[in-house]
Amino acid sequence: MKKSIAKITLLAAIPVLFFTSVGFKSDFFEIAKQLEIFTTLFKELNMNYVDETNPAELMDTAINAMLEDLDPYTHYWNEQEVQAARIDNAGEYTGIGATVGIKPDKIIILEPYKDYPADKAGLKAGDEIIKIGNINVADFSEDAGELLKGAPNSSIDLTYKRRGEIKTTTLTRGAVEIKAVPFFRLLDDKTGYIVLSQFNRNASAETVKALKELKSEGAQKIILDLRGNPGGLLSEAINVTNIFVPEGELITSTKSAVEKYNQTFSTTRKPVDTEIPLVVLINGRSASASEIVAGSLQDLDRAVVIGARSFGKGLVQRPKDLTYGTQLKVTISRYYTPSGRCIQALDYRSRDEEGNARRITSKDYNEFKTRNGRKVYDGGGIAPDINLETSEFSNITNAILQENAIFDYATNYYYSHDLKTPEAFKFSDQDYSEFLKYLETTGFEFKTETDKELEDVMDAAEKEGYQQTITENLKRLQGSLNASKQQALVSKKAEIKSLLSEEIIKRYFYKEGLYEYYTKNNPEIIKAKEVLNNQNEYKKILKG
Repeated sequence: MKKSIAKITLLAAIPVLFFTSVGFKSDFFEIAKQLEIFTTLFKELNMNYVDETNPAELMDTAINAMLEDLDPYTHYWNEQEVQAARIDNAGEYTGIGATVGIKPDKIIILEPYKDYPADKAGLKAGDEIIKIGNINVADFSEDAGELLKGAPNSSIDLTYKRRGEIKTTTLTRGAVEIKAVPFFRLLDDKTGYIVLSQFNRNASAETVKALKELKSEGAQKIILDLRGNPGGLLSEAINVTNIFVPEGELITSTKSAVEKYNQTFSTTRKPVDTEIPLVVLINGRSASASEIVAGSLQDLDRAVVIGARSFGKGLVQRPKDLTYGTQLKVTISRYYTPSGRCIQALDYRSRDEEGNARRITSKDYNEFKTRNGRKVYDGGGIAPDINLETSEFSNITNAILQENAIFDYATNYYYSHDLKTPEAFKFSDQDYSEFLKYLETTGFEFKTETDKELEDVMDAAEKEGYQQTITENLKRLQGSLNASKQQALVSKKAEIKSLLSEEIIKRYFYKEGLYEYYTKNNPEIIKAKEVLNNQNEYKKILKG
């Protein structure tokens, strides 16, 4: 049955207590019993513990520990987090206009938005904010990022560190509009290129506007870029798909242990264009609502999907209001594409010895068919019709990203190279060699699963007295493993160079300059244009 979908949210990386009548199901007595036990324990603990306790902190710990046993998307939000979520969905907020990283002793500017407060105040990516007003970030025990927020047009003095030098600036807060479609452009071969970066409540309206403008300029083919799009509102995923497919098409269905959450969602509007050739770009950071759009367009044989396997989040969350302005974001169901596949990649019901959710392996994938009979599979995200290595995120690449090596190298590059235009940039093989030398100077180490297994073998051998016997063999094995890891830096050069290029371009020309650079240099866009300009190949892919 069709239901309202306005409040259902699908977020990939936003990792919620559920005490309504639905949650009790048939085990009401057991839940009531456990709640009574917890209430009495909590009361006695706070009254009798040897040291003074903080009830709020204890409760937060208890709630979060309970939710950690489920999935990372079921999450308890305090009042501030509830407000932040509303801002994300609305697409506008008052702040400094920058993406930041919160560290224990500093706030790092990750990306200032062009012509917004942080940019106007002279802040750049890599700057470390160490003091906000009269407050040292290192001395602030709560979320220091809250200190950056404030009323529109209010000013605040910032002290920051740039390449070891202490600087100050005054920033005037202002309204920051988060565009769902930050860029669209008609390319020189009459291909329209649209970047859809998130599924907030403006996503479909902005996509429709971009498409109509591009068609009025002469666009005869469309590239829809969902790379890095973490998801958002389910309703907007349906509406964006509806732009390209007729009214009444099934786009997704949800299945749950709670019957009322078993729903089907179909398109309800008149489409804009059901015939224009369409390519969708995805990568390992395209998740949730992005996967619904890419998966449904693939299942309906409406678009060719290019890039790399998507994130694999097939779980649906719904916000549940709690008392005192708090909220529970709880996973209520799994979603399925029109062919019947669930693309959830991690099984949170099955965990390894370290408590990590197990990834569903290819041998456990199930086969499904698109409308034209093409084979597609569940269990591991959306697999593209055409896979490109520049879109992938291998283990070595993820390790480099986790260490912030690409970000830090781009900072160094920015202050040591002069670059006038995006067109003038080229990250050469010599540049890549310099990056590898930089990794060595930082002491970068990439620990594989094999490394962990070898450590376990060494520990076991030492306990059982076999260490002397097998040490040489293990050393040879470790040497071979280290050589393989070094080789990975060579074999995965294409994807690493692609990420380095993107981060460096943003330093000079912001996100807008990166998109401009994409239109001429990005391998995925070049491949998409090739496919769209060869209608025989395009139709052959969709026919299977």
